[in-house]
Amino acid sequence: MEAVDALVERLLAGNRRALGRILTQIENDGAAGRRALAALYPRSGRAHTVGLTGSSGSGKSTLTGALARELRRRGRTLGIVAIDPTSPFSHGALLGDRIRMQDLTSDPEVFLRSMATRGALGGLAPSTAGVVTALDAFGKDIVIVETVGAGQDEVEVAMMADTTVVVVTPGAGDDVQAMKAGIMEIADVLVVNKSDLPNADLLERQLRSIVEAARSGRVTPIVRTAGALNEGIDKLADALDEHRDYLAQADVRASHRRDQARHQVLALARQRLIDRVVIAHGSNGKLDDLVAKVAGRKLDPHAAADQLIAE
Repeated sequence: MEAVDALVERLLAGNRRALGRILTQIENDGAAGRRALAALYPRSGRAHTVGLTGSSGSGKSTLTGALARELRRRGRTLGIVAIDPTSPFSHGALLGDRIRMQDLTSDPEVFLRSMATRGALGGLAPSTAGVVTALDAFGKDIVIVETVGAGQDEVEVAMMADTTVVVVTPGAGDDVQAMKAGIMEIADVLVVNKSDLPNADLLERQLRSIVEAARSGRVTPIVRTAGALNEGIDKLADALDEHRDYLAQADVRASHRRDQARHQVLALARQRLIDRVVIAHGSNGKLDDLVAKVAGRKLDPHAAADQLIAE
């Protein structure tokens, strides 16, 4: 435990190697990682956390890289958490985003971390919030979380980020479905990426009609970008600053922080209860017995779940 305390002190002093080691401990979710988080959590809460989500193929990684360069041009220090699909062989991140943003890794004011989803729903790894906390305590001005691109299930990021950016592209085929499914409701900023493609104007008009019909109070801005061409990135950075200023209002910030805290506590409690049940009944064979009964249509899944919890 003393080694963890020493690592925390080095992290708070600005040591990048200590940060990297603590992030690994947090991802492993052991006693060391939890002790580090307990020490770092009171030192967090200052960074502007930006969640960047959208369907696969919408150009999120290219857009994240372009946005990061613009924010660095404005003098902001950055943490980037790139959620990659889990490798079926190593169970680690495939590191695609790290490859695509290679030029940023040489900047000492940017810390890029690739994480595996490890089968998590919602586009985020279970330890993502802890990694964001560590980068926040490390002193980064902005922490960008780029999700894996799981589509309509990616509302999880909205409960962790201060500002949620939803990226859509013209002609992707799933835009209308995503709008109907409610993913639009989580957006603090809407981005029409690859806006040089045909039908970008039509998509923007559709989004504006949805925004005007669905929202009261603050109007969600719609920004047109072409990440690969570095177009519209300054306007996206401006939109992030505008939402950060909006959140600075005392009543808005307090309400948002309470919602975040409630979601994180319940999500962690849910995961730990599930782990406890699986470990307990996986070792005594009860889980396998129930699964076999459900597969054989001798027991329905609800009854099996009730039995698993009751025992």
